[in-house]
Amino acid sequence: MIEKKTVVPGTLNKSMSPSPQAPHIDSNFFQKENYKWMLAGAIVIIIGMFVMSGGKSSDPSVFDQKEVYSTTRITIAPLLIVIGLGLEVFAIFRKPKA
Repeated sequence: MIEKKTVVPGTLNKSMSPSPQAPHIDSNFFQKENYKWMLAGAIVIIIGMFVMSGGKSSDPSVFDQKEVYSTTRITIAPLLIVIGLGLEVFAIFRKPKA
């Protein structure tokens, strides 16, 4: 007959103890430089959103097509946002220097 071993959560049997060659995992996942890149990405995204907003008309009953569909709002602002998101991805996946 086969015996079943019960393991109580939070306890380790000697056969389950971690090996001495287990890799050390740093508790700080991100380094200071990662946070700097994240901040830069967030600032670029905020600038893109700010550039995309704007365009207040002096007369709300008049639709100004030039102002709404300007190159700045349609092209430059979304590019800034995508660049900012790219910086965020770079900041997350960047490995710290050894």
